[in-house]
Amino acid sequence: MTTLLTIIIFVISYCLLMIEKWNRAVVALTGGVLLLICNVYEWEEAFGFIDWDTIALLFSMMVLVSITKKTGIFTYVAIRLAQLVKGRPVPLLIVTGCFTAIGSALLDNVTTVLLFVPVLLSLVKQLQLPAFPYLITTIFSSNIGGAATLIGDPPNIMIGQAVEHFSFLSFLNNMGPVVLIVFILVMTILLLLFKNKLYYNEELATKFMKEDANKHLKKDQLLFRSLSVLFLTIAGFMLHPFIHMDITTIAVSGALLLLFLTDKYLDVEQVFQEVEWVTLFFFMGLFMLVGGLQTVGLIDELARGMVWVSDGDLPFTAMLMLWSSGILSGIVDNIPFVAAMIPVVQELQGYGMMDVDPIWWSLALGACLGGNGTLIGASANVVVAGLAASYREPIPFIKFALYGIPILLLSLVVSTVYVFLRYLLPFL
Repeated sequence: MTTLLTIIIFVISYCLLMIEKWNRAVVALTGGVLLLICNVYEWEEAFGFIDWDTIALLFSMMVLVSITKKTGIFTYVAIRLAQLVKGRPVPLLIVTGCFTAIGSALLDNVTTVLLFVPVLLSLVKQLQLPAFPYLITTIFSSNIGGAATLIGDPPNIMIGQAVEHFSFLSFLNNMGPVVLIVFILVMTILLLLFKNKLYYNEELATKFMKEDANKHLKKDQLLFRSLSVLFLTIAGFMLHPFIHMDITTIAVSGALLLLFLTDKYLDVEQVFQEVEWVTLFFFMGLFMLVGGLQTVGLIDELARGMVWVSDGDLPFTAMLMLWSSGILSGIVDNIPFVAAMIPVVQELQGYGMMDVDPIWWSLALGACLGGNGTLIGASANVVVAGLAASYREPIPFIKFALYGIPILLLSLVVSTVYVFLRYLLPFL
């Protein structure tokens, strides 16, 4: 009876998260509390299921970005890049993709789109350009760029925390090459699709070139200290294997250092108010929901089922994980999917699969790149759609899917070749 209740609560919570009529943090936490009410586990166990390293890492990055944002540096860089290409529509599309991909890799994709999309919508409005090509480019680039690093996409953060020997450089080394290939292919396709729909207005471009980007930039100690600590933190991520300090400790240290250094310039309470608490509590509820599945043994059964289907064959299991995670992440948000799959991969080690790293990389690739399939495939997609709607530039679900599904399939095909050649060939 307990197992049935757990499944019902999990499925209902998942469905409510998909239809997005209620706040996702409230839905996830309610599901977790219902498991407590049904005696699936106790409070101590529920808190044990929450990955506090992931929560602390996300919180720290949010604090760092929240403070740095107040300097106006992100708006300044976006305007300067647009002026660098002289407001020309096609080069601006390329700049949009590159800026979003790099920002998503170094910060995280949700934060990047939150900072960039309002500026982007203002730019295309000034130049009287259609918003859709730029918005869809931003979404695709954010998910692709975010796949390259440990902190770039929430699924990577979760996987990085679950696998002790994965570092920032591990992700860059293993995910970076295929991400670069996919990004180049996707940008080429987008340019071919949209280049004839983007018209250059010389008069408006000339007017835009006269805008002073410096007025958005606060050139004071806050700017110097924010950028210094942000770069220092990212450098710490890259040096993580050499300084023997875990990623979470580096991020928390960076956030606290910046709070101390900017205490005279900013109200700490205001900084904390700008933290995306909904996202953090959503993760907590999500970990509790998945913990319920672990408690009643469903995760273990799922792992056994995967071993039975693949007959313990590592290459087949990796391919199964890549395509199932890619397709399912295109249908549902990739965060709850990865949260459910992490303990499954961990269980596979108990069934004779000693080297499961290819499966981890397959899961990361499928989940991150699969997020491009539909508007609800990744958190960044939902954020961009919400911002666009508030600026009266709605992104139709079906129209997005017509572009997203082919991009998703192309990404999975490229990833299949990459995973096969790099990881699986020696096993055959």
